[in-house]
Amino acid sequence: MKHIAAVQTLVTAPDFDREPTAAELDAIEWEMPVITAELELLDAQITTLDRAPSPLDVRRIRRARRRVLVARRELTNRGVTGSPEVA
Repeated sequence: MKHIAAVQTLVTAPDFDREPTAAELDAIEWEMPVITAELELLDAQITTLDRAPSPLDVRRIRRARRRVLVARRELTNRGVTGSPEVA
């Protein structure tokens, strides 16, 4: 029985197992308000997956959506004034 194996070296860089760079961490920190708001929205949506949403649930989802929009708007406005460099 013959084993078939790749004879070429890996095409992708061996950076798969590396830590994030300082620029990547800065970019994550820059976007953290949006990430947090999106997590709150996701949490509000998950709570209504297995049941009909109550008026309180609908209000919670609506407020979470507004927070996401506000966070995205603020991120965009900050991006105009100057954003962190991402390598």
